[in-house]
Amino acid sequence: MVDNAIFKDYLAKIEHAYKAGNATEHTHRPALKDLLEAFHPGITATNEPKRIKCGAPDYIITRKDIPLGFVETKDIGVSLDDAAKSEQLKRYRDGLANLILTDYLEFRWYVSGELRLSARLAKPQANCGQRLMERSSSPSCCRHSSPKTSPSSPAPRNSPHEWLRWHA
Repeated sequence: MVDNAIFKDYLAKIEHAYKAGNATEHTHRPALKDLLEAFHPGITATNEPKRIKCGAPDYIITRKDIPLGFVETKDIGVSLDDAAKSEQLKRYRDGLANLILTDYLEFRWYVSGELRLSARLAKPQANCGQRLMERSSSPSCCRHSSPKTSPSSPAPRNSPHEWLRWHA
């Protein structure tokens, strides 16, 4: 089980950077790297890895140099619904077995191109100046489809960070 303090620390970092008023998608990447690496010892989140056949996802997640998955980030406030419909995300879903799409507050986990699970840590607040989020006491998750497994795929998981443990 993941300690909720990890999420609180992550959200505090995101909100602090956002409050400056000049944050971009790239501003929040160090906080995301820390969050991803906090889930399991030995996990490495590499920002801006080498280009691969389907494109250049923002992160590759590895354990002992074995790729576990990829992360594509969008800026806070960018519609993940629109991003998910883009040609870029279609290529990533078609070419990557494990992909997370995030705006740093919501996380959508795709397995073999299918949306498996989404989780929201907080929501941007409208009309609140530079106040970033309405936080929930715990992340809200929504399972989107019945996971398909095969002898070579891991068992179904119950939370979006579980894909980091596939090779643990």
